[in-house]
Amino acid sequence: MTTTAPERELLRRVLPLSLPGLVVAYVAGAFVSADVAWSAVIGVAVVLANFLIHALSMAWAASVSPIALVAVGLGGFAVRLAAIFVALLLLNRLAWFSPVAFVAAVVPATVALLAFEARVLSGRLQANLWTLPSTEVRR
Repeated sequence: MTTTAPERELLRRVLPLSLPGLVVAYVAGAFVSADVAWSAVIGVAVVLANFLIHALSMAWAASVSPIALVAVGLGGFAVRLAAIFVALLLLNRLAWFSPVAFVAAVVPATVALLAFEARVLSGRLQANLWTLPSTEVRR
C-alpha cells in the first residue's frame, strides 16, 4: 500500500484553489484601482508560495527524522514570516505598490488557508493521511 505524505496531500488539495483565490484578490482590489488589485494578488501569491515551501519542507523533514520535523516546523515558521516581512519592505519601494492592500490580502488568505488545512486534517481524514508502524504482536 502506498500513501501520500499529508503535506503533499494538502498541497494537492490547495493548488486547485489558488487560481480562484488570485482572481478574487484581483477583483476585490480592482474596486479601488489596478495598483491595489495587483498588490492584493501579490499578497495572495506570497501566501501560496509560503504554503508551498512549508508543505515541501515539512514533507522532506518528516522523511529525515522527528527532530528535523520539529526544527523545520518551528524554524521554518520564523524564516517564512521574516520572508513575508522582507517582501513587504522590498515591494513598498515600488511607487504603485499598496502595502495596505498587500496586508489586507495576506491576512485573510492565511486565515482561509489555515482553516482549510485544519478542515482537511481534522477527524477521520487525518487518520487516513498518516501511516503508522504496525502494532502486531510477536509471539
